[in-house]
Amino acid sequence: MDLTRLQYFVAVAEAGSFSRAAAALHLSQPALSRQVLLLEEELGQRLLERTGRGAMPTDSGEALLVHARAIFELTAQARADMAERQRSPRGRLTIGLPPRVAHVLTADLVQGFLQQFPDAAITVEENLSLRLREWLVAGRVDLAVLFDPPHSPQLQTETLVREPMVLISTEPLPAKVRLAAVAQRSLVMPRGPHALRQLLESYTRPRGMQLKMVAEVDSVQTVLSLVARGVADTVLPLSATRAWIYPQTLHVAAMVAPAIRNRLVLAVPKARPGTQLSRYASQLLRTLVQQHFGDAEPLAGA
Repeated sequence: MDLTRLQYFVAVAEAGSFSRAAAALHLSQPALSRQVLLLEEELGQRLLERTGRGAMPTDSGEALLVHARAIFELTAQARADMAERQRSPRGRLTIGLPPRVAHVLTADLVQGFLQQFPDAAITVEENLSLRLREWLVAGRVDLAVLFDPPHSPQLQTETLVREPMVLISTEPLPAKVRLAAVAQRSLVMPRGPHALRQLLESYTRPRGMQLKMVAEVDSVQTVLSLVARGVADTVLPLSATRAWIYPQTLHVAAMVAPAIRNRLVLAVPKARPGTQLSRYASQLLRTLVQQHFGDAEPLAGA
């Protein structure tokens, strides 16, 4: 049913006259009559009784008038609801974060998001970058921060920062250490699927270097605890040293020949349009990454 024709019918019924309704609607009387006639033809019954003094609803017209008023009330409520949602959107946004990033950002992210959108909800999924990338493509998460993701035609990515990778030890280190020397040291690192491990091996394998891996654990905090006990050294982004909570003295050496930097990337699926919630969350993540990874090198316009 055409809501405009229904509106015209209500206007005539309430005005009691085609001429008065036409004036109120800024329509010609023939045009208004034509629209009401089309509505009557659509419903297969007469809705208005034309008289010399105006127009009165028939029994069918009275019945339709009740429905029409209810429809227009619901339409007004729908418009008001949509306007309210525009001011304070509802819904749920799911954000994927690697564990090390989630540990640092989640509290500020959730609090900032809910302050902006109190009627919405947010879910933070923690997992390795490899798994989060799969979830982005599958639609399980709406956006994610990833470490060094490979190119995907299904994702739009934005590099937020680059972090220098450093050698971390409880033993004294020189200010700089060559990659070849790092490969000779006993190391504890995350397992193969971890983005940090893949990044390091992308530099050592082509150079024929075999890493001396004595232990593999996925949690960066657990890696640091093993370093603190003197089990082995590790290679991590510089910002990971902020998580050092142990009494042992921490020694850090910049890696050179070559220098290695990882990328912290904001990724969103190309197939899904952005929403007010996702756009705000993306901007909030940009801000928080810069705040909490201050030792990293920001990329202007990356």
